[in-house]
Amino acid sequence: MRNGKTAVVRGGGDLATGIIYRLWRVGYSVLALETALPLVVRRTVSVASAVFDGRAKVEDMSAVLIGSMKEYDPASDVIQVLVDPEGRSIREVKPDILVDAVMAKKNIGTTKDMAPTVIAVGPGFSAPGDVDAVIETKRGHTLGRVIRYGSAIPNTGVPGIIKGYGTERLLRAPTDGYLLPVRKIGDEVSVGEVVGYVGGVEVCARVDGVLRGLIHPRVRVTNGLKIGDVDPRGDPSHCWSITDKALAIAGGVLEVIMSRDSNGK
Repeated sequence: MRNGKTAVVRGGGDLATGIIYRLWRVGYSVLALETALPLVVRRTVSVASAVFDGRAKVEDMSAVLIGSMKEYDPASDVIQVLVDPEGRSIREVKPDILVDAVMAKKNIGTTKDMAPTVIAVGPGFSAPGDVDAVIETKRGHTLGRVIRYGSAIPNTGVPGIIKGYGTERLLRAPTDGYLLPVRKIGDEVSVGEVVGYVGGVEVCARVDGVLRGLIHPRVRVTNGLKIGDVDPRGDPSHCWSITDKALAIAGGVLEVIMSRDSNGK
């Protein structure tokens, strides 16, 4: 059952999906806004996958791509995904909550007047000037904390450490082109194993583990772009479950919403 309240989330990647999931679990009807060709890597836990496939399922939550606002149903129990990177639909929806989870490391046009409560995820925003609150996204002691005065920690470009591995976990495009995968998400891979090709150039795993993410083959990639990641913990089930990081960030979003509902702050 929906609670009669609506939320718009800009972004449909894995972190945004963690937020969407928790909003959905507490009764919000959620519209996710994405680009025409999302750069999402963790496709099995991202509602952005609906842009490519028409539908997506993350854990027990379903998402569907809608072609325009004419198809939007504010009472839907299904997450609706709309290609609208500029956020033009936000004024029409008039959401109770707006969350910017694009993870662009900068503000791409989210302002406090777009909804009664506006929350931003990660660096590039300042509270209370740009938004009502910012949620910290950097792994560590402050992950998921609500920032009402100031900004999140600037992006370092270095991923969080898992079992002693950081940048080694990532797969990056060796040249411009399209990914031709030869392995799929959930497969176990070894150091040096070919995962796919970009422009005829091999993309190889740099750690042993499970292939947790791969960018969609329809997306044109540029040299150096993150196109996949390997989880050295080696548990395939992690490929289909929302991460601790995403849920921690989502908890920060819910804190802002609940504090607003309880005391108007």
